[in-house]
Amino acid sequence: MSEFFSLSDCDVIGFDLDHTLCRYRLKEISRLIYESFARFLVEHKGYDKDLLNLTPATWDFCFKGLVVDLEDGNLLKLAEDGTILRASHGTNDMSTDEIIKHYGPKREWKHFTSLNTSFTRSAKYYFYDNYFDLPGVLLCGKVVDMLNKRGNEVNSDFWKDMLAAIDHNYNTSAFKDDSGTYFPSMKRDPGHYLQPCSDSVKTWLRSMKNAGKVLLLITSSHSDYCRLICEYILGQDFEELFDVIITNALKPGFFSLVPQQRPFRTLVNDVEESEGLPALDKPGWYSQGNWPHLLELLRTMTGKPEPKVAYFGDSMRSDVFPASTFGKWETVMIVEEMEGDGVPKSDAAVFNETQVEPQEKRGKFEDQGMRSPSAVSSQWGSYFVDVQKGEDDDEEQQKVTWCCHCIHTYSTMAIPSVEHIADLPLDYKFPRFSPDKPCTTGYYPRPPESLLKMCEDLS
Repeated sequence: MSEFFSLSDCDVIGFDLDHTLCRYRLKEISRLIYESFARFLVEHKGYDKDLLNLTPATWDFCFKGLVVDLEDGNLLKLAEDGTILRASHGTNDMSTDEIIKHYGPKREWKHFTSLNTSFTRSAKYYFYDNYFDLPGVLLCGKVVDMLNKRGNEVNSDFWKDMLAAIDHNYNTSAFKDDSGTYFPSMKRDPGHYLQPCSDSVKTWLRSMKNAGKVLLLITSSHSDYCRLICEYILGQDFEELFDVIITNALKPGFFSLVPQQRPFRTLVNDVEESEGLPALDKPGWYSQGNWPHLLELLRTMTGKPEPKVAYFGDSMRSDVFPASTFGKWETVMIVEEMEGDGVPKSDAAVFNETQVEPQEKRGKFEDQGMRSPSAVSSQWGSYFVDVQKGEDDDEEQQKVTWCCHCIHTYSTMAIPSVEHIADLPLDYKFPRFSPDKPCTTGYYPRPPESLLKMCEDLS
């Protein structure tokens, strides 16, 4: 395999939508998602109204890549070998002694092998790896705090209520029914939560089509929400940019399940036809579906027995791991944490930020310094590297996180946003991740600061 990756070598280029082609304003969307979940627990499940009271400082706890151990309400930050780097019970830090008492002297988490080899969800744990459910980390911590305060036993029972909150706000009929808090707010004021794609991204997409590439959009969002998002970020003519649009794709099952389990369906006025399709015979807009049937269509469209596919996505669980493992696709992972760890924002992103509402309309959180969920956390540290004091307080230990290890293992390359590469020629050669290269090789435009520092200190 070449040590470089180029889009010009690919026959098919696919994109996830949310937090990939579409960038959200993370502070605003995180507050909306948290409120939509918390309001459900308070209004429908009788939880304490205090769940709705947050300060800007509270958001430091909201950190991507944590695993919640549902059996006892602990949240864990894992090293690449599955040992526990940091942990909290509810929102409260666990000391080294507490971690050892709970998980043994080696600080091993017993479910790591299951998570690490399949990324499947479980009744025993939940992995927070995308911004759509990330505010649940904070809510989960606060719910455990509340249960402890009441003297209630903490076990996985509370998780049923958390899942009910997610379903209430995100189920496929919620957009149409105006139910929950999330979709009504998004429909009312999409510009408060979404960042329009720059002209350079739209030109980039068109240039790929003009170069004969097949363009895919594959999202687990339902068709009505997808249309709202795409019209706002790309324009009314967004459908012209893609050969195949697949909504309600239910990833990662789209990649891992056989066609009989998840056939493609056609849509009529955003309603899925009850009869599944026996095959996919032409480009268009579809719902659900599976990778093998899509492959057959791509073979026909490209005239190649094994078309080379590159896929952009932000979720290790839903996009990168299954696309690379089952589809054998090249994967470009969108990692906004790179910007939170020293990588400069793209010019387009900086311009977009100047277009947000005037300061006086933006609410108290910005004024008082709410941390972005993509930034380094005071409580949890960096998404990529964990720095801990050794036995001797003068000595620091630096360890690669499990999330960072997965990026290096399963993705071809990582970028903070598509805006970062949209102005580059299609034949630009990106260094790819490789087990033979340093773990810093594969990030564009440059590696995160914490990873660079670790490598410098080790060399």
